[in-house]
Amino acid sequence: MSEFQGKLIGVIGAAATGRAAAPALAGLGARVRVYDERTAEALGETICQIAPYAELFLGDAHYSGIEECDLIVPSPGVWADAPVLRAAVERGTPVLSEIEIAYRISQAPIIAITGTNGKTTTVMMVADILRADGRQVQVAGNTLAGGFQVPLIQAAATLPGNAWIVAEISSFQLEWVQRFRPRVAIITNITADHLNRHGTVAAYTEAKARLLDAQTEADWRVLNRENEATRELMARGSGHLLQFGRERHSEEGAWAEQVAGRRWLRARLSGRELDLLPVDQLKVPGEHTLENALAAAVAGLAVGCQPEAIAAGLAEFKGVADRLEYVCQIDGVDYVNNTMCTNVDAAVRSIEAYDRGVVLIAGGKGKGLDFEPLGRAIAERVKALVAIGDDGPEIAESARRHGFERISRATSMAEAVQQAAAVAEAGDVVLLAPACASFDWYSSFEARGQDFKQAVNRLASEEKTMKADA
Repeated sequence: MSEFQGKLIGVIGAAATGRAAAPALAGLGARVRVYDERTAEALGETICQIAPYAELFLGDAHYSGIEECDLIVPSPGVWADAPVLRAAVERGTPVLSEIEIAYRISQAPIIAITGTNGKTTTVMMVADILRADGRQVQVAGNTLAGGFQVPLIQAAATLPGNAWIVAEISSFQLEWVQRFRPRVAIITNITADHLNRHGTVAAYTEAKARLLDAQTEADWRVLNRENEATRELMARGSGHLLQFGRERHSEEGAWAEQVAGRRWLRARLSGRELDLLPVDQLKVPGEHTLENALAAAVAGLAVGCQPEAIAAGLAEFKGVADRLEYVCQIDGVDYVNNTMCTNVDAAVRSIEAYDRGVVLIAGGKGKGLDFEPLGRAIAERVKALVAIGDDGPEIAESARRHGFERISRATSMAEAVQQAAAVAEAGDVVLLAPACASFDWYSSFEARGQDFKQAVNRLASEEKTMKADA
């Protein structure tokens, strides 16, 4: 019998969490209420997907009757200090993340990946490795799989025990876990992000680190030895530790190394050293991609994948939409969509991925981060900057403080692409790497990336027409 059978469970949020949690919990024998401050009219078709499984409480900012619930499951978008959750804690009502419930009901083992940057790429690399090893895999969590998102609870409710779930996990989701215990836990890196919600880097790191806390010696921890924050987490948790980094090291894990004049991904496990893949066979550029590949390779070794499958999975990986996504080439200039780059560290790494002229489009809704490292990287490596969005001017000013002056300001993505094209020359790359959230101009980072691609494709069409008319 399910531990949730007969319980009255209040789910806060009728978007992805509500749509997935309501049927899963109802299937476990729970009585479900879904709360959302938005009205039925605002939620639209979402209601039709939830109504068969739950009682709906909509358009009520006071969450009437939620005190009657035996358990509350908040959407990750609900801040941990929200009055409705503080009140629940004060009266002793359990609050559990959707991923906590997913773990408790899942028959399939979970590989969970968090970090500031590289999560989605690492998720997809791990999934490709497992598939190359002949395993059934479902990508879940915050990663789009096949063009849509599969919440972890949805995957957990449907997959058999011989399948694998590879899930991207956010710091927000980890705020309300208790026994969440992935078979493999990967933390790609931790740098300043989401300070508008967590307040400090220490609090943000603490949220991420909860991924490790329930693991036992039968599980695996995969940590970046070259990132200060993750290195400091190596004493935390009981899972078997595997380390990855670009420089050779003597611990169990993976690294990159020159072998006979060629740089290779190499690994060590149970005293055995392995040559996995030449680095030049990775199709996506950048040292950050190499770090993601090392993390994914280590995860593959942890769950028993053959080295040949690890090499094949990484060699076939072609990248992820919205993450250094190649759009097209116009007059010898490559246009690359990295809209998922929503923090300063990711933007710096994106710039460093290219050893040629970069015309950078950056800006959006900042997250309270310091733009100085980005300003320095722009001054050192960027050919021209097109500033966009609410905080584009702050990025521009940080670059000016480092002596950089080739800056323009755009008031739409179409204008930004036009301005970038005007200064780019054959061999350059026009790179959208915003370093900010999208919510000033767009509903999501995906919408921002789509607008960029549409603007680039319009430019390509215009160029083609001009050449045909010439």
